[in-house]
Amino acid sequence: MDPRAQSCASTGSPFALLRNALPSSRAQRVRIIGGRHRGRVIRFPPVADLRPTPDRVRETLFNWLGQDLTGRRTLDLFCGTGVLSLEALSRGAALAVAVDRNAALIRALEATAAEIRIAGLETRVADAESFLTRESRSFAVVFLDPPFDSDPWRSLLPRAVGVLTTQGFVYAEAPRALDPPAGAVLWRHAKAGQVHYHLMRTDLPAVATPAKSALT
Repeated sequence: MDPRAQSCASTGSPFALLRNALPSSRAQRVRIIGGRHRGRVIRFPPVADLRPTPDRVRETLFNWLGQDLTGRRTLDLFCGTGVLSLEALSRGAALAVAVDRNAALIRALEATAAEIRIAGLETRVADAESFLTRESRSFAVVFLDPPFDSDPWRSLLPRAVGVLTTQGFVYAEAPRALDPPAGAVLWRHAKAGQVHYHLMRTDLPAVATPAKSALT
């Protein structure tokens, strides 16, 4: 295993060692909005340009995904607060791999997972695209929410689709509307404020339907 990888279900680190990773400011908090851990607080350090996915958008996303992720694997490549990974685990995902270049965010996520005793989280301190070049597992859902001042989509989307299971999904947040890469179709698309959010699905003619847009 990569030495940077951690499994919050198996590290055995006492919560006392992680407590300092959890900031106390109310400004750096979001809540899990669904599943068996609904209402639990996620705290995170004050990192510039960090944009936790809002409650309304998360509710829409997991409605699109059908709410129940029992037994599935998810991958969050710019995890930030880690809220999407924890939402997936709260809804029954067997494994949620959370990747971020910021070690402080990863430590805070590990601390939260330990505090609320949520199993199935694997964390990595890594660059998203570099991680994808090394990853051999497949995932039912890949979450993509890169910094808005970057534009990695031409290479990132095809690589993300490449690690999907059959009938898997890529969720992407961006400051503009995105086109799906080869091998995928746009399944859902909506807009909240300046954020376009998309759900893309592997291109299977038997199940592909025109995207439903809920632009607001």
